[in-house]
Amino acid sequence: MGLLWTIAEVLVALILIIASFLLTAIVSEAYRRRHNNAHVDAHAIFEDPNSLKQVPCPYIHDPAEKYLSLVIPAFNEEYRLPGALDETINYLQQRAAKDKSFTYEVVIVDDGSADATKQVAFDFVKKYTVDNVRIILIGRNHGKGEAIRKGMLHSRGELLLMLDADGATKIADLEKLENQIHAVARKEFCLGESAAGDSSFRISDVPLAAFGSRAHLEEKALATRKWYRNFLMKGFHLVVLLTAGSGIRDTQCGFKMFTRAAARKLFTNIRLKRWCFDVELIFLCKWFGILMIEISVNWSEIPGSKVNLLSIPNMLWELALMSVGYRTRMWKISS
Repeated sequence: MGLLWTIAEVLVALILIIASFLLTAIVSEAYRRRHNNAHVDAHAIFEDPNSLKQVPCPYIHDPAEKYLSLVIPAFNEEYRLPGALDETINYLQQRAAKDKSFTYEVVIVDDGSADATKQVAFDFVKKYTVDNVRIILIGRNHGKGEAIRKGMLHSRGELLLMLDADGATKIADLEKLENQIHAVARKEFCLGESAAGDSSFRISDVPLAAFGSRAHLEEKALATRKWYRNFLMKGFHLVVLLTAGSGIRDTQCGFKMFTRAAARKLFTNIRLKRWCFDVELIFLCKWFGILMIEISVNWSEIPGSKVNLLSIPNMLWELALMSVGYRTRMWKISS
């Protein structure tokens, strides 16, 4: 009996030591990242591959110059990116041909790819001009969250849409998000039905966020997805609920639209660079009182996903950092 108590005491001591070490590591890393939202790295540079000249780089605080910006993070996407870009640009061109007031840009952010992603993107810039398609080169790999942050901060749109490079969500579904943003802007901000025709009204000035959602596909996904992805999804949803609270059922869909006013507040404050930046966006939306709209979109699983079992500890680590960073007020939020 005495031996059992000794073993139990040793186990408890080990657990306490490990927990103390982990808590110290989390607090230390959260403190180290307290200024990660400051945009102090090298200013983004656009290069025109036709003239080889550098193009002035806009910033999120500048007035909008386009109606719609599409931000596509790309890491080793030389095979999936061309098809997604062809479909996206064809849609945008067809819409622009019908509506002369519809202006757009596609911003591809190469997140330190080791393959030919950069060349694929530059081929599209050459074909469609640097005014319509731009590429930002980050250098080394930072993570999807950082790539999207960089693209958002240097986009020109009144509305800014983030979407994945694999084309998993049908590009035409952006109209669902766009229409809901306009409808909610008229309703919630008392802009009236004539707002869209009012020259003084700009949707960019209304802080709103629309999140594409695959929640309606969850039952089917559970039956067809690999077991570890279902396990990851269920466990992640629980942790997200505890960390950021309720409000959005599908936090991880890579199809989200923001007005320029919302993007300015969110992406100048975001600190997480990889898996859980979506959750931080929800937390920040709640902090700023930015109305969030969740909208069902068409989605299909594309081969080549970078999510695996090793993603689980990384996600939990980032959620722990976010929780400690904001709850201790180490992570200051600027308006």
